[in-house]
Amino acid sequence: MGSTPRTTLRMTDDRQRLIDKAKGIVAADAHDDPPTSDVIDAALTHLIESQENLDDAREQLDPETIKMFNTSVLSLRYRTSVESRWR
Repeated sequence: MGSTPRTTLRMTDDRQRLIDKAKGIVAADAHDDPPTSDVIDAALTHLIESQENLDDAREQLDPETIKMFNTSVLSLRYRTSVESRWR
């Protein structure tokens, strides 16, 4: 049987605040408390889909319109590249 890689996240105050905010977005209702793994999965899926959406949009929209959808993490510049600001 193969082993599953284990990762331990350091929960800094800033990371915990982000996860708490994201839990509110992912939660089904005010009484739902989704597990952190679901929140991380949703955030990763959103990041990947957002990059795909920006790539598709550059064929249909002008650069000024596309810039309205840039975030601090993902942006499309000069209609030629998608850039991640994580690293």
